[in-house]
Amino acid sequence: MNRRDNPHKTADRTPYVDDHHRGRDVLRTLRADRRGRGLLGARLSRSEARTARTNEAGARLDRTLATESGFTRHRVASPMIVSGSASQSLAAALAAETGLPLVETSYERFTDGEGIVRVEGDLAGERVVVVAATPTDAAHVELLQLQDAVREAGASAVVTVLPYMGYARQDAAFDPGHPISARAVARAVSTGTDRVLVVNPHKAAICEFFSVPAEPVDAAPLLAEPLPDALDAPLFLAPDENALPLAETVRDANAGRGDGEPGEIDYFEKTRLSSTEVEVAPSDAEVAGRDVVVVDDIVATGTTMSEAIAVLGAREAARVFVACVHPVLAGNARTKLERAGVSGVFGTDTLERAESAVSVAPAVAEKL
Repeated sequence: MNRRDNPHKTADRTPYVDDHHRGRDVLRTLRADRRGRGLLGARLSRSEARTARTNEAGARLDRTLATESGFTRHRVASPMIVSGSASQSLAAALAAETGLPLVETSYERFTDGEGIVRVEGDLAGERVVVVAATPTDAAHVELLQLQDAVREAGASAVVTVLPYMGYARQDAAFDPGHPISARAVARAVSTGTDRVLVVNPHKAAICEFFSVPAEPVDAAPLLAEPLPDALDAPLFLAPDENALPLAETVRDANAGRGDGEPGEIDYFEKTRLSSTEVEVAPSDAEVAGRDVVVVDDIVATGTTMSEAIAVLGAREAARVFVACVHPVLAGNARTKLERAGVSGVFGTDTLERAESAVSVAPAVAEKL
């Protein structure tokens, strides 16, 4: 596209629009109506309850934004959702979960490689939730543009949801002269928002790098949903001892489904054989004849994970599944896992992949 052209024109824009919810007092109104009809003890229908929960979620977000940002509470407005180009499915799921409307947004790129976004409509006085994963440098810039665009359109308060925060694993300077990249990114994101939610950052302490209120969102329990029913004597394995709570969370969530045995947890011990070779093995538990679920927050190159799967196969595990919050799966990672003998790979939609088997929208909605 030439810069002389209108940068806001696009041949293919899909509007994401939803109806405003009816107001935050639906539950109270429904109960009052039932009292008037002598039905105080009657249960609400599923649709009535869902509508009431939607309105309450919107009301909580209004109150939170007012508290965190210092904006007055007298204005009753439905928060609106704006999506980054890498998080459109998650933003749609969040809109469905909360009943909040999606704002039409378009994404363009100039011939010199620079990008530009456009947020449609008048957002004057609106409270906006920007949902944008940042797996690439371009996605980081796009997020900053979205934040600026909604402010330019008049948004009174902004909450930024980072389903996947790029550079989060660079939380320290590796060598003299290196930056703390996670801190640099957090500072940049903080300039355009009033509050930040980060889904399962590599370390929760990452949130301390932001200069606005920031907190992690734990989506790990949702990883139990796509797992097969009735796993056989399941063993939930963490990549190392520090990640045991992650495996335990998925184990407990799976047990809560009431399918089969609750299962055990264990972790891999890593023995470095050389500068390029690492040996991995479960620390204690017997794996023969059992279904094994290897749980991690991120699967990136798949190298260590595929080695772990091969070891489990050699020890005669019945089936081996991989469950991760962030399915980066860079390069030929998925091929590595398949060749190692994995029975299934399940991720969330923090990064939208073919392996995204469950949405983190309920966990994000709860925090909002």
